[in-house]
Amino acid sequence: MAPPFPMEKGLALPQDCRDFLHSLRMRSKYALFLAFVVVVFVFIEKENKIISRVSDKLKQIPQPLVDANGTDPALFLADNASLLSLSELDSAFTQLQGRLRNLSLQLGVEAAGEAGAEAEAGVGEEAPPSPPGAPPPRRHVLLMATTRTGSSFVGEFFNQQGNIFYLFEPLWHIERTVSFESGGASAAGSALVYRDVLKQLFLCDLYVLEHFISPLPEDHLTQFMFRRGSSRSLCEEPVCTPLVKKGFEKYHCKNRRCGPLNVTLAAEACRRKEHMALKAVRIRQLEFLQPLAEDPRLDLRVIQLVRDPRAVLASRMVAFAGKYEGWKKWLAEGQARLGEEEVQRLRGNCESIRLSAELGLRQPAWLRGRYLLVRYEDVARWPLRKAREMYRFAGIPLTAQVEDWIQRNTQAAQDGSGIYSTQKNSSEQFEKWRFSMPFKLAQVVQAACGPAMQLFGYRLARDAAALTNRSVSLLEERGTFWVT
Repeated sequence: MAPPFPMEKGLALPQDCRDFLHSLRMRSKYALFLAFVVVVFVFIEKENKIISRVSDKLKQIPQPLVDANGTDPALFLADNASLLSLSELDSAFTQLQGRLRNLSLQLGVEAAGEAGAEAEAGVGEEAPPSPPGAPPPRRHVLLMATTRTGSSFVGEFFNQQGNIFYLFEPLWHIERTVSFESGGASAAGSALVYRDVLKQLFLCDLYVLEHFISPLPEDHLTQFMFRRGSSRSLCEEPVCTPLVKKGFEKYHCKNRRCGPLNVTLAAEACRRKEHMALKAVRIRQLEFLQPLAEDPRLDLRVIQLVRDPRAVLASRMVAFAGKYEGWKKWLAEGQARLGEEEVQRLRGNCESIRLSAELGLRQPAWLRGRYLLVRYEDVARWPLRKAREMYRFAGIPLTAQVEDWIQRNTQAAQDGSGIYSTQKNSSEQFEKWRFSMPFKLAQVVQAACGPAMQLFGYRLARDAAALTNRSVSLLEERGTFWVT
C-alpha cells in the first residue's frame, strides 16, 4: 500500500476540525474556571462553618455584653481572641469574594442581573428616611464645654426630658484615676482614653466606668458614682432601688432616697431610653471625636458651649479659689507681672477651645451637620429660644416638660446657692463679672485670649470705664453658629 500523502505545510484544516479544536479550547477554559470556583466555594464554606461556630460562642455571652446598643464584646474577648479571629475570617471571606468577582469580570461571565440588582438596591446611596410611624433614630448628644461656662445649666435642658438618658460628667472618674501630664504625647493619650470611654458610654456600656470608680464597685453596685443626683435617669425607677439602711452614698439623689447605684440596671435603663446625652468638660480636642462621628452605631451631635473667657476666669477664681492663689496674690500686692506659667495655661485653654471651634465651623465632611457652637451669653438671654435651637439641631422633639423647667429656672428672683446651681435669673446674671473684675485682670485675659474672643464675638474693654459701663456692650450680635 502506498504511504499516506504528506500534508503540505500551511494546508488549511477542514471547517469541522477547526470547530472541534475551538470547542476543546473553550471547554478547557471554562473547566479551569469552574474548578477554581469549586475550590473557592469549598474554602468559603469551610470559613463559614468556622465563623458560625465562633458566632455561636458569642451568642453564649450574657445579653448585656453583646446588645447592639450595649457593650462592645471586644472588651471581654481579649483573652481568647475569639473576636479577633472572627474579624480575620470575615476579612478573608470578603477578599475571596472580591477576587472571585474580579475573575468573573475578566472572563466576561458575570451574571448580567447582578450589577442591576446593586443599582436597584442603591449601593453607595444614603439610606432612605424612616417610614411614617417608625421610632425616631437614636441620637447621641455631647455637650462639650470647659469648667464654669454654664454647662451644668445647659445640660439640664437635656436632663429634664424624659426620653433622654443623661449623664453628668462621667469622665470625672477617669481624670481622678488616670494620671497624665499636660502637653505633648500625654495630652494626646488622655484624649484617646476619654474618647474611647465616651464611645462605650454612648453605647450604654456603663460597665466601662467600673474600672475607674474608687473604691471599685462590688457586684456592679457602687455608692460613689460622681454627681449621680444630677442625672434624673439614675434616680428614677427601676434604677432607684430601695434605700439600704445605714448605707452611705457620697453623691446621693436629690429628690428621693435610693440604694447604691446598680450599674446593670442603669445600663438597661440607658438602652430603653430613646436618646442619650452627656456633658463633658474634659474633651478639649474636637478632632479626636472623628471615630465617634463615623461609627455607624452612633448618630453623634456635638454642641460646643463657649463663654467669655473673662467671665470664666472670674467664676473659676471664686469656685476653685485654692488653684488661683497666685492670681490673687498678684492682684493684692500689685506686682508688675503675673507668673508666665499662669498666663501660658490661660492662653493654652483659650487656644484649644478656639481650634476646636474653628474645626467645627470649617465643616469637614465627617462633622457636617453634627456640630453646633453655642455662646452661653445667648442661652442666658434667650434660654427657651436656644433650647429649641439645640433640640432642632439634635433632631429631637422638645417637650413641654423641658419648656416648663426652663421658664421656672431662668426667671428666679435670685440665683440658687452653690457653685453648681442651675437656678438662675439668667438674663441678669451673665454679665455680673464685669462689675467685680479689676481691669488689669481683664487686660491679662484679653491679651492671652484675643483670637478666641474675636472668633466668638466678645469685644475688648479698652479701659476700666468701658468694663463697668452697662451701656457699653461687650458682646457682638451673631447669627446662629449652626453648621449643616
